[in-house]
Amino acid sequence: MLAATVLGLAIAVWTIGDVGLAGIAQTAQHMGPGGFVAICAWSLVTSWLLGGAWHAAAPGEPAPSVLLFAWARLVRDSVSNLLPFSELGGIYLGVRTLLRAGVPPPRVYASFVVDLTTEMASQLVYTLFSLLAMAPLLMGADAAGLRPAIVGGTAVMFGCIFLFMRMQKVVLALAGRIAARFLPETTVLGEVQAELSRIYAQRGRVLAAFLFNLAAWTASGVGAWFALKLMGSDIALWKVLSLEGVIFALRSMAFVIPGAIGVQEAAYVLVAPLFGLAPEAALALSLAKRARDLVIGAAALLAWQLRESRDLFVQP
Repeated sequence: MLAATVLGLAIAVWTIGDVGLAGIAQTAQHMGPGGFVAICAWSLVTSWLLGGAWHAAAPGEPAPSVLLFAWARLVRDSVSNLLPFSELGGIYLGVRTLLRAGVPPPRVYASFVVDLTTEMASQLVYTLFSLLAMAPLLMGADAAGLRPAIVGGTAVMFGCIFLFMRMQKVVLALAGRIAARFLPETTVLGEVQAELSRIYAQRGRVLAAFLFNLAAWTASGVGAWFALKLMGSDIALWKVLSLEGVIFALRSMAFVIPGAIGVQEAAYVLVAPLFGLAPEAALALSLAKRARDLVIGAAALLAWQLRESRDLFVQP
């Protein structure tokens, strides 16, 4: 994991140096402090949508607890973006946040599976839109060198989504049989399987989770378009939505690198010119996202750590 992080940092530094830090900084300065605060606020809206998706996948939780699920999702994303644990560390702490808040374990685990599945499915729909929107661009000579990377990244993402959707119940069932064989008194996995079946039987809740996740992907793209507007780039919304979908797909290939550092920067530099966006503006957008994630993530992790410490002191 450390080696992947170092490699990603090296790619990011090389990419920024190749484009030119001065031009990137000059573009980013147009945003100003007020603009940066605005994109941070918009990111919190996206986190609320993601929390709404997880909450929708947990039938039985009261409506006000959507804020708890949004908080758990914010912790999960903050860890994944800032700490060298890749996605798995974020998932662990996001789930732990709900468990410590008193949400029943079977509901937490089963709802996480459903939420992750609908998130992947919504990303699939969003990426398909992106590829359809940029199909004429991909057919051009300028994109000849990028077609294998874009198609390959999309194929890997589709394959992971397909396998996860097909295997989730099989894996849970197998784990349940193994646990029952070696730990006869273990019932948690069986309860998770039952909860998972109960959730999937409520198709309206599953559909709501999917729509919340799709809205979050779209909101993230709108946020990128807004940031570019603040930096003075005159680019159509549909182009930014399509660009972001491709970037998300390429990031999916780098799930072992925390925050896809380096991969995101290189992807922006390679893909953005197809949409008429200068590399300086693309990297300014990427760095603005990094700064936003750093500010929000650091605040979220500090609050999470303080809460964890407080719980340790109040425990008997």
